[in-house]
Amino acid sequence: MIRAIVFDLDGTLTRFNLDFRAVRAEVRSFLISQGVPASVISINESIFDMLKKTEIFMKNNGKPESVAEKIRKQALKIAEGYELEAAKTTSLLPGVTEVLKALKSMGLKIGICTVNSENSVKQILQKFKISGLFDAVISRENVKNIKPDTEHLEATLKSLGQISPKEALVVGDSVADMRCARELGAVAVGFLTGTSTAKELIDAGANYIITSITDLPTLVKQINKI
Repeated sequence: MIRAIVFDLDGTLTRFNLDFRAVRAEVRSFLISQGVPASVISINESIFDMLKKTEIFMKNNGKPESVAEKIRKQALKIAEGYELEAAKTTSLLPGVTEVLKALKSMGLKIGICTVNSENSVKQILQKFKISGLFDAVISRENVKNIKPDTEHLEATLKSLGQISPKEALVVGDSVADMRCARELGAVAVGFLTGTSTAKELIDAGANYIITSITDLPTLVKQINKI
């Protein structure tokens, strides 16, 4: 029985318009300026992967944990600047508000599990006046390890009121969303918005594939046999 829906944000509820290559390039340049060898980090990996490698590099070179943490915070501040700018021009995907209201009317808990910063998420939800439709919003600041680590989804389900993974539908457009759901035992729904292919989502653990967010209420009814 599905009791809760957990959404990703960028590419799932809103249009993905973040210039991630520019973010990666600036964060990488910053990390190099802090002593991380250029050969260790690549512009083709996420900033979170870069930060993991930075932490390992600092530890291996005898730097105190506080140094790595300070660098991490500064790097994420750079990323947040881009996220806040992107939030100003993003738009909701078609049908999002109507679907969220429909899911709420079905008695479902609704949450967001996103790697975006808390400030950028608040800006987006307030901009489209949909804050009140969510029972929990867990951004990257709320957990030590972000998705695909299950800690991120676990924190979201806990915040929704101790929802069991088997009672949750996780909706996202990325491989990380699907892996996180699969590893925790939640129902994974891959959303085809262009970030990942159907094959990539299925290989990562998607139980279902949708092409429109308006498919969700019907899917939940089918699963719950309402």
